[in-house]
Amino acid sequence: MKFVECTNCHRTLQLPHGAQSIHCAVCHAVITRTTGSRRRDRYLAYMNHYVPLTVGRTPSAGQIQPPSAFGRKRALIIGITYKRTKNELKGCINDAKCMKYLLVNRFKFPQDSVLMLTEEERDPHRIPTKHNIRMAMHWLMQGVQAGDSLVFHYSGHGLQQRNYTGDEVDGYDETLCPLDFKTQGMITDNELNATLVRPLRRGAKLHAIIDSCHSGTMLDLPFFCRMDRTGRYAWEDHRPLSGAWKGTNGGEFISFSGCDDHQKSADTDSLSKVTSTGAMTFSFIQAIERGQGTTYGSILNAIRSFIRSSDSDLGSNIVTSLLTTLITGRSVGFGMRQEPQLTSNEPFDVYTRQFSL
Repeated sequence: MKFVECTNCHRTLQLPHGAQSIHCAVCHAVITRTTGSRRRDRYLAYMNHYVPLTVGRTPSAGQIQPPSAFGRKRALIIGITYKRTKNELKGCINDAKCMKYLLVNRFKFPQDSVLMLTEEERDPHRIPTKHNIRMAMHWLMQGVQAGDSLVFHYSGHGLQQRNYTGDEVDGYDETLCPLDFKTQGMITDNELNATLVRPLRRGAKLHAIIDSCHSGTMLDLPFFCRMDRTGRYAWEDHRPLSGAWKGTNGGEFISFSGCDDHQKSADTDSLSKVTSTGAMTFSFIQAIERGQGTTYGSILNAIRSFIRSSDSDLGSNIVTSLLTTLITGRSVGFGMRQEPQLTSNEPFDVYTRQFSL
């Protein structure tokens, strides 16, 4: 099975053996096998390198095989420390390793269905550059069907940049910072939404855990759970005034993020007392391991309570504020406390819906 990229909507499509063209079911464009460029050829080579194998074939290096044809579990985990730069963080690769351990041992994700992108990876396709992150996100969404459970975890720098379309209430897009963001640029919330959210089919679910600064609406999901310190909450409608649809194609998408859009997330050793971690990732895992992860509301409250109780010891890296000033031209106070957030494709009762991956 080969892959082609739709030149109109940029969805990744499976080209049947021997076929010279394919009809895109999303935008109805007709894509020919000869359409493309060197950039697209590199894209297809990457996708064919990471394509889940069919039953009966022997996995080769770099390939990932799903556990079954239905009800598959698949995860993309990204941890970036920006080593040997002035933007260096300490705990992001630790976050990635801990998240993989949680998914494999607690939620029974198959080892070979968890794709890790960190600076420690030896495979050049698994270094968290902008190109590799984009390709890995397409891998995560490739062939998603009803019954599948997906996870997207990111630990690294998050920033904001000005939005000129009027779709953002505060006038800024939220962004992820790949390892090479200074030369290749950032990945915006608009791109994350188009790649991960909108293609999600009915019956499939995807959970995102975003441990970065300015991450409250990083996925541009339509509904934001505004919760106070007593646990009372109300869903805010964050659908853009333009009327553009930012929800899924029928699937269930729920995101936990490290803080609100105007806040910073801590990278610290004050929580584990052993090594540096992201406050959000560490607290999320603690909530699950301590049995406080029965519902989405209980998880969010547990994460917030844990961070709040350790708040006097948390100190987010000063680099995050310097980066924010550099990119957006505005400064964020160093005393800002982080409040993890919950966003979703649709509103629901956070205290009755059971959490499951």
